[in-house]
Amino acid sequence: MTSPDAPPLIPEKWVTCPQCGGPSLYAASNKFRPFCCERCKQIDLGAWASEQFAVPAQPGPDDGLSQAH
Repeated sequence: MTSPDAPPLIPEKWVTCPQCGGPSLYAASNKFRPFCCERCKQIDLGAWASEQFAVPAQPGPDDGLSQAH
């Protein structure tokens, strides 16, 4: 039994690493969360930096693609 002054116990939460698919502890003690390790975090960062995760967008009416009359 815990004392009334003790903080409530928080169960461990495990998630799937978005990079390798392995288990990853989602807690403040895992400084790479939601990734399982620094390597997975760096791989993901590199993919973002090289625009591999770019969101496709439709050109808008002001994108300069229309012909000027």
